[in-house]
Amino acid sequence: MKNITKLGAVSALSLIIGASAAFAENIKVAFIDPLSGPFASTGTNGLHQFEFAAEYMVNAKGGLLDGQQMEVIGYDNKISPKESLIQLQVAIDQGVRFIVQGNSSGVANALTEAVDKHNKRNPDSRVLFLNYAAVDPALTNDKCNFWHFRFDANADIKMDALTDVMAKDESLKKVYIIGQDYSFGKAVADAAVSMLGAKRPDVEIVGNELHPIGKVKDFTPYSRKIVASGADAIITGNWGADMLGLGKSVIENGFEGPIYTYYAAGSGITAAFGESGKNRIRLISQGDINPIGSDEARQLYKAFKEKYPDGNIDQSRIFNTIGMLSRAIEEAGTATDVVAIASKLEGMEYDSMWGGKLFMRPQDHQIIQNMNVGVHTDENVEFDYDNSGFGVVTESTVEMASMDAPTTCDMKRP
Repeated sequence: MKNITKLGAVSALSLIIGASAAFAENIKVAFIDPLSGPFASTGTNGLHQFEFAAEYMVNAKGGLLDGQQMEVIGYDNKISPKESLIQLQVAIDQGVRFIVQGNSSGVANALTEAVDKHNKRNPDSRVLFLNYAAVDPALTNDKCNFWHFRFDANADIKMDALTDVMAKDESLKKVYIIGQDYSFGKAVADAAVSMLGAKRPDVEIVGNELHPIGKVKDFTPYSRKIVASGADAIITGNWGADMLGLGKSVIENGFEGPIYTYYAAGSGITAAFGESGKNRIRLISQGDINPIGSDEARQLYKAFKEKYPDGNIDQSRIFNTIGMLSRAIEEAGTATDVVAIASKLEGMEYDSMWGGKLFMRPQDHQIIQNMNVGVHTDENVEFDYDNSGFGVVTESTVEMASMDAPTTCDMKRP
């Protein structure tokens, strides 16, 4: 009878422990980005990278704190600010504490304002907005807030590094600027005019125009204007289908100069350019892919390709985002007190597996990191994009780009 009682007690204890583990709340991360429409390819590949980062970097290593697993949940915002706010509320209602978004600064501006209002009104369900790719400079300047952290360089930081490279090209005489008609496209154009003018006042801006985002089916009229202008080079911040459409069109219409871009890689773009873009498409980005930043990154990339044979790691900052968030949660000792977690993110220094150090600047929550200018090529490529044989090879690096750049952020802390 004693043995049965003892066995029953042990079994009951096991059930209690097992139940505690089973019902441990997952750390939920809401991915609010386009999963349908013209930018679905970009959004889906980003979601896959976030899901893989959480599984490979967190869950496979035992989780966080007391073994909590990280769960990334996709919410389709259809690239609409209005739909994004609907999905934000759905995510909050489902117990999400961390929001990630990157495609469209228009969406990011809407989200950061909504998150700020929600957190002021609902201190028991506060959330953090981890911006992995929306680069409107205003988000870490006049529109900054405590709840928003940006893990990508802003448009000004990128343009500063890009124009450093352009300024060294003595053959450059005429430049055409073209972009998407919303806050980010305007920020890119303004930065290009200002910085190129300061570094190379002899270079003539022969065109500066914006087109509707995600709505242009045929870029031929724009391409013909670019070719007719006599431009030696193009600057564009276009991404997704708009980058592919513009790039293919200008090449097909006879443009032969370099195209300086922010997002001309992966999501089918690299495969579509192929040989026609070789040594002509240049990209400002962060993270070393070719050559790879570390053996750790090499092993992760190979594991990612095993799971997603048709996918790309074209946004290494996604893995930095998960890595830094995980460390902040561990250091704060909580996955629910987002004020404590945010305080750990502020000023964090992080060694990225993709090469170099990262620093989350506390005064505006802008990540500071190395910026690379790479070229579209099929030479010296260990990791290609789109299984095309072509990838982006780093040509030059600006270390800790714009570390001392001023900010107009006047952050109010809780």
